[in-house]
Amino acid sequence: MHRRTARSGSDHLDPPDWELITTQDAFGELLDEWMGVERYALDTEFHREGTYHPRVALVQVAWPGRLALIDPLEVDLAPMVEVLNSDICAVMHAARQDLEILYRVCGQVPNVLFDTQTASNFVGFSNPSLGTLSERLTGKKVPKGDRLTDWMRRPLQPTQLSYAAADVRDLLSIADRLSEELQRRGRVAWAADAIEAERCDAWTTRDPDVAWTRIKEVRHLRGQALATAQALAKWREEAASSDDVPTRNLLSDLGLVGLAQTRPTEVKKARAVRGVDGRNLRGGRAEEALAVIAESQGRAPVDATAVKSPDVPQELRSAINLVTTWVKQVARDLDLDPSTIATRGDVEMLLAPGPDGPLGTGWRAELVGDPIRDLVSGRAALAFQPGSGLVLEPRAERAG
Repeated sequence: MHRRTARSGSDHLDPPDWELITTQDAFGELLDEWMGVERYALDTEFHREGTYHPRVALVQVAWPGRLALIDPLEVDLAPMVEVLNSDICAVMHAARQDLEILYRVCGQVPNVLFDTQTASNFVGFSNPSLGTLSERLTGKKVPKGDRLTDWMRRPLQPTQLSYAAADVRDLLSIADRLSEELQRRGRVAWAADAIEAERCDAWTTRDPDVAWTRIKEVRHLRGQALATAQALAKWREEAASSDDVPTRNLLSDLGLVGLAQTRPTEVKKARAVRGVDGRNLRGGRAEEALAVIAESQGRAPVDATAVKSPDVPQELRSAINLVTTWVKQVARDLDLDPSTIATRGDVEMLLAPGPDGPLGTGWRAELVGDPIRDLVSGRAALAFQPGSGLVLEPRAERAG
């Protein structure tokens, strides 16, 4: 077993001293030390091919003086919930899928999170890879792994373990550099807001009731065909989750739309529908699909506006492109990726009746949301200034 040695006064972890945790006793000892640290770097390797849910294949964790690789095929990860449910900060990079895995395995995501990718978007980066951040901020290169690596196969090779260790080795140092830059730019609260939104939302499971909105072809259906497609999409999502298989293996999108349009009443006819191949609707699932089709008969479809863009009033539609262009300029001036401030959809949501969305509260409202409201209400105007581009200025009140 290799143990880490910490440099004095630094969170840096010197390679290649990592340890592989393959017993519950060793994991328990690790947890005892883990609960005593202030923060830790965390990453996972997972396998998603051929399954609905991601399967965790390795967990990497590091703090000053220790770097451990935990084998979840040998170790029950459930006790990790004590750490995740504490106030110890988890430092992760591009954490969305990792959060989903942690929630599935432990029923909990970290109470306190710092995502280096999300934070970096507020200091001049645009969703950078860990390798890019490491090289730019620490001068060190992160080795690139083989995308075809089967992380579920045992034994894991030394090259795989070394690659996995590299993902957390300098993550705390990277977080330090980002925190310093966020502080310098006065954007700590902005990044914290974005990270907290990710922590709360990114790991939630897919809602079967809106599964149909993710099928492009369904949006062209109307009436009974749409109602049946919505019912089949919900059933497919739930069945695929239960069987832990990809939805396409249970029934392809094309097959689902075909069944919704033809609404067969016999298994033989269902299997003859275009898009339904030999691997679909096995083990009694064909009969279930027919039952769903039958039950959907006469049912009104769910309001299709759920998949449409916000309904911006006609008189404001011409402002969308102009406002979006102004937002992009604001982002450039602040050295931010425009999507970090607002997407076109966010602008449309603000201009449409109903909830204001992300631009209605917090720093985004102050930065662009409130000025956009002033613009469309006539209290402000956009003007072009050479050298500055578009400038949003308050309108002078006319003398009565």
